[in-house]
Amino acid sequence: MMIDNLTEREKKILETITDDHSIGVAELSRRLGVSTVTVRTDLTGLADKGVIVRNWGGATPAFHPAVLERQRTSVEEKKLIARAAADMVRDGDTIMVEAGTTTALMVKYLFGKRDISIVTNSLLVVPYARANPALTLTLIGGEFRPATESLVGAVALAQLERFHVRYAFVGTDGFSPKTGLTTHLVEGGEIVKKMAAQAETTIVLADSGKYGKTGFVSVLPLAGVDHIITDTGLSDRIAEIEETGVRVTAV
Repeated sequence: MMIDNLTEREKKILETITDDHSIGVAELSRRLGVSTVTVRTDLTGLADKGVIVRNWGGATPAFHPAVLERQRTSVEEKKLIARAAADMVRDGDTIMVEAGTTTALMVKYLFGKRDISIVTNSLLVVPYARANPALTLTLIGGEFRPATESLVGAVALAQLERFHVRYAFVGTDGFSPKTGLTTHLVEGGEIVKKMAAQAETTIVLADSGKYGKTGFVSVLPLAGVDHIITDTGLSDRIAEIEETGVRVTAV
């Protein structure tokens, strides 16, 4: 995640300007208990990392608040899930990675793998892929959605049809045996369905906090995916989920 490499003070600054875009250097200095020089230095560092955009007297986040909020939620659980997903990938594999904070994070843990081809609609994947020369990244086109840092729509769906992969790693806004996979955005749901159709194996990355939640859009029944990787907070639900025919790994 983009917040992984930030200091605690930088994280606090990012959180503060996300909540209040109008806050200035002087007020940040007062809240953090540091000098204005220190705040300006931190803001410059954050801008250099691509996390914020400087403006007169302060800064604004470079990403949609919804993305930053998801990155601050269930951080440790998402890291474990992402690592477990990356461990499934073998040298020479072809994979699709759908937009999401956990799905993007798995790309960070592909270091050490060789000759991996990735097809994705997620702009969050790009910084991780750029840092790993062993990855070949294909970023599909489409309409940009800031709230998910994703590319969606008819162009994206058409381009996905050109690829066939071993694994599709996808996310969800909610899931359960009754409702299956659900999401809040119609276009995002269409991307998940298309990736699942183009993959030999479809793997859902979802922390336990999403279990039982129901999004606006139905995407797939649980039987329509092959594997769910989640955290141990869902250990007592594994049996009922696996009754649908999907394999569950809790890490």
